Amino acid sequence: MDIDKKIKLNNGVLMPQFGLGVYQAKQGDETVNSVLWALQAGYRHIDTAKIYGNESDVGLAVEQSGISRKEIFITTKLWNSDHGFDSTLRAFEGSLKRLRLDYLDLYLIHWPQENVRKDTWKAFEKLYAEKKVKAIGVSNYTIKHLQELISYCDVVPAVNQVEFNPFLYQKELLDFCESKGIRLEAYSPIARGEKLNDERLVMLAAKYDKTPAQIMLRWALQHDIIIIPKSSHKERIEENSAIFDFEISDDDMESMDTFNENFRTCWDPSNVK
Repeated sequence: MDIDKKIKLNNGVLMPQFGLGVYQAKQGDETVNSVLWALQAGYRHIDTAKIYGNESDVGLAVEQSGISRKEIFITTKLWNSDHGFDSTLRAFEGSLKRLRLDYLDLYLIHWPQENVRKDTWKAFEKLYAEKKVKAIGVSNYTIKHLQELISYCDVVPAVNQVEFNPFLYQKELLDFCESKGIRLEAYSPIARGEKLNDERLVMLAAKYDKTPAQIMLRWALQHDIIIIPKSSHKERIEENSAIFDFEISDDDMESMDTFNENFRTCWDPSNVK
């Protein structure tokens, strides 16, 4: 396994398992530099969203990198206020324009919204049919949201991006997604740094001569999860990617699976009907 490892989605598209998230990266130089540093470190997967306000900076960095567009996997997301068939199509074109791209690799519904998400998914299917996006998916969908979507969709989502880490080990959701051919993607895979001092994690980090963050990221990789750790610091971006030269033992993986305490750093999507 290395930084180039790709996960095959349910439509055959290959998605890099490891990427950079730019949530809360400031507009301008901070985002541009973060993406450039990541690409220089070997990352080939960048995840943004309309609501982050930095799509144009991601596009600029990709342009400045000199790396072929087809080598970089780019995801963005539809924000809550843009749900609905026509407004989804308009929002997609806006994101594409800000990103300076002529197609997207992955487009996600950022959060499930009551009453409108069926129309929104139909718009996603239209974009997919027109080959404007290589894969479509969702974010923050619970099992109930996915069951509802699967009941009416023509295209099963390729990805469900959710908050996921050893302290929020959503095994039931992971198993459900796997049973439906949906790949789980983890945001906040290191719990925004809030659990890095956990004694059990610190002990494992010492055992493997890695940082606690690297242990958490490696745990997710070994569960076959797609991960997008966020950082705007060059040394941390490089550190996060230095997780392909070791493997956590089966016993330690099982131990880490018991760390779950349903610890969330973001909204709980189960509150969305």
